[in-house]
Amino acid sequence: MINEIQKFDLIVIGGGSAGYAAARTYNDGGGKVAVIDNGEELGGLCILRGCMPSKTLLYAAETLHLAKQGKTFGFEQVKLKPDMMAMQQRKKEIISEFAQYRTEQLEDGRFSLYRSHAKFLNDSIIELSDGKQLTSSHFMISTGSKIAMPPIPGLEKVAFCTSDDVLALEEVPDETVVLGGGIVACELAQFLNRVGSKVTLLQRSNRILKDFPEKASFCIHEKFELEGIQIKTGVTVESLREVNEGLIEVKYLHEGISHAQETGFLFHALGRSPLVEKLNLDKVGVKIKASGHILTNSVQQTSVPHIYAAGDCAGPHEIVHIAIRQGETAALHALGKSPHPIVYDKLLGVVFTDPQVATVGLQPEELQKRGIDFLSADYPFDDHGKSILMEAKHGYVAVHAEKNTGLVLGAECVGKDAGELIHSLSVAVSLQATVHQLAQADWYHPTLSEIWTYPIEDLAEEISLQA
Repeated sequence: MINEIQKFDLIVIGGGSAGYAAARTYNDGGGKVAVIDNGEELGGLCILRGCMPSKTLLYAAETLHLAKQGKTFGFEQVKLKPDMMAMQQRKKEIISEFAQYRTEQLEDGRFSLYRSHAKFLNDSIIELSDGKQLTSSHFMISTGSKIAMPPIPGLEKVAFCTSDDVLALEEVPDETVVLGGGIVACELAQFLNRVGSKVTLLQRSNRILKDFPEKASFCIHEKFELEGIQIKTGVTVESLREVNEGLIEVKYLHEGISHAQETGFLFHALGRSPLVEKLNLDKVGVKIKASGHILTNSVQQTSVPHIYAAGDCAGPHEIVHIAIRQGETAALHALGKSPHPIVYDKLLGVVFTDPQVATVGLQPEELQKRGIDFLSADYPFDDHGKSILMEAKHGYVAVHAEKNTGLVLGAECVGKDAGELIHSLSVAVSLQATVHQLAQADWYHPTLSEIWTYPIEDLAEEISLQA
């Protein structure tokens, strides 16, 4: 007897941030939804092994670092050391609450939940690991990402550690070699350094945080070196191999000189790649970009219009609030509605180093590419009252505005709590405010946010003079 193929209006493959957002939105619109997730735990990368656990540990390390500066603030210096087991316990308690909540959301009866792997048999039928087949008029692919494996000789043969391992550490390694200089590499390199590991960071590009403004990356580079992190940029890793006593030899070329360094803790932070293998996407005609991401349009349709993709597997930005918006947009479109298309001109991004890095909107390099006539103004934290009294003097803010109108096009911030401060300018960019309007707002003294008034007023005055 042939089992009947169960039919749904939307099948979501992957129950993380993007997948859950799509499932919830489609269900709210009256559709019948199935969610398929083959993870050991429900919750997705952000909750289980990304945003929440990493920021919990980063904040703990920042607190430890600040406490060690007691003499600066006028109290007796005490010898402090990290309790990694206690840090891990607190992290587990925090993320378990979020994971439990997401599990309850997925299991509350709104969706048919299958804990399984899925693959396409054709563009209307998927097959689960147990052979069960499901059919739907719409599909959402939100399978996330995995650790990338770039072509470095020996990488696949050595016992490297990933961000998962760093976030689960119960003992601090004496020393660490970090491969990579992106967001995860920088955040966790500083964490490792602050809990007591001697860190060397090897970056292929000529600067760390290469996707952020050059001034921002130089600020973080300088602060890292002040804290004792050794950074080498413009590096070519030539080979990796395991040697005696569990050590890994890293051979690399730097400034024309070949080096060899042994490490007992090699942190592979060379990025992630979309997790799309074994879905049979080529069989159904879903196209993949050169980056490995699924090709989508502005409403997240793939090259097969009734199949959508969102989140890390689609890109181009692996950020939770973007994944959620992509999932919601796709679901609304599948319901026959007309959602606002996804546009990244107002993109908000944060790096949780200390100081933090935050940007919103279009940055100078992109504005120049587009031929947009703009003006920029900046101001340093080391000349700002609240940051001086907080000993948070490292960094700056900058605002970029259209030359003729004063329209705020973008902003950047490197400094204490930059991830919080940037939201004032995110609102300005989103609502298409001008520097003249922002100059009329109240900015309380003394606050960190008040620093925005300096570049805003400079631009307002300059643009007014030209009007």
